[in-house]
Amino acid sequence: MKTKPLIEQHFHGAFGVDFNKADINDILFLSKEIKKYGIGGIFPTIVTDTVENTKRAISVIKRASTIQTPEMAKIFGIHLEGIFLNPEKKGIHDDKLFLPLTADNFRLIEDDFIKIVTLAPELDVDLIDYLTYKDIKIQAGHCIGGDLSNCNGATHLFNAMSGITHRNSSTALSALVNDDIYTEIIADGVHVSDDALRLVFKTKPADKVILISDSLPITESNKKESIFAGEKIYYDGKKAVSKDGTLAGSALLLPSIIKRLMKVNLFNPEFITNPYNYHGIDVEGKIDWEFLLPRV
Repeated sequence: MKTKPLIEQHFHGAFGVDFNKADINDILFLSKEIKKYGIGGIFPTIVTDTVENTKRAISVIKRASTIQTPEMAKIFGIHLEGIFLNPEKKGIHDDKLFLPLTADNFRLIEDDFIKIVTLAPELDVDLIDYLTYKDIKIQAGHCIGGDLSNCNGATHLFNAMSGITHRNSSTALSALVNDDIYTEIIADGVHVSDDALRLVFKTKPADKVILISDSLPITESNKKESIFAGEKIYYDGKKAVSKDGTLAGSALLLPSIIKRLMKVNLFNPEFITNPYNYHGIDVEGKIDWEFLLPRV
């Protein structure tokens, strides 16, 4: 299939590289490697960390973006998935480092290279208004609130959010029924079942579905254990979990996820262009990425 390069907007790392800890050379190496898989653009995603470490990671990623070469996947900006989350749906994140959702707290780590912020809208004080003013994408995630009216999207649908209920509003239900909201989903066969994927693809307009990997640094490496978000992660060849069994991100890159969707007849080529439209970005050229897909 000859089409535009893939855009990965929720991507914590791969090949042993962790965006929270990486140096400039690590990031340049990673962006070059994933271009070989047909991924043409990325939004490096930072998990919850201290203010100091978050600022360092943002600075390093931003500097790396200025010295990239054409054979590298373009870094479009940072996805901040952390700090402003709900402890009730913390997932693998360290809730001791969470901060109240205020503009003042965002200013502690603010940078114009932050393009997406995942947050818990039900805990908002004045952060959403500030991010809207700054034209930063606001995504509901790691949350329980059902009011997504001020959000642009939902982060990894069904995972780390209140699920579908027939009596009350919930994050997942609101994300499904609101046709204006873009919805991330991890279709790796681990985070969301195929029946749930069928429900999403029947419910959401096709142009509002964003496929993501949420890939971990352990992806495409020989490691079976690693430290991620301050937790030791164990990978059994299919899923990556913490010691207490909490599911972390995916261990597949986006092309492998798409190949899996093809096998179960759930892939829609329109999904590839959705991140382009969501962010108003472009990547030059066409890629026969189907031929680059690794076996899954």
